[in-house]
Amino acid sequence: MHKESQAAGLAVEGPFPADTLFWRYQQGEFAAIICMYHDQGLIPLKLLHFMDGVNVTLGLPIIRTSVDHGTAYNLAGTGKAAPDSLKAAIVMAAGMAQRRFGGQG
Repeated sequence: MHKESQAAGLAVEGPFPADTLFWRYQQGEFAAIICMYHDQGLIPLKLLHFMDGVNVTLGLPIIRTSVDHGTAYNLAGTGKAAPDSLKAAIVMAAGMAQRRFGGQG
């Protein structure tokens, strides 16, 4: 997959050890990280972006983003829930749509 991605013009590198990868990402070395396992990616993601994390599903014919947290029923109706992750998911979906469709339709 690595060679095929590069042949398609994508700047794909790796694999890299997970224990240093997210630090390197924070330093600006990578635009994105793809993880093979849930906990491998979610633990550092929550550490770095607990309030504004976004879940993106790739490989679908539609753009799909969502908040990166649970339902927080204990906060429903209290006015204490933070909208940061929802806002980030909407902004990310809009940016993905802009890049995909280039302002068309």
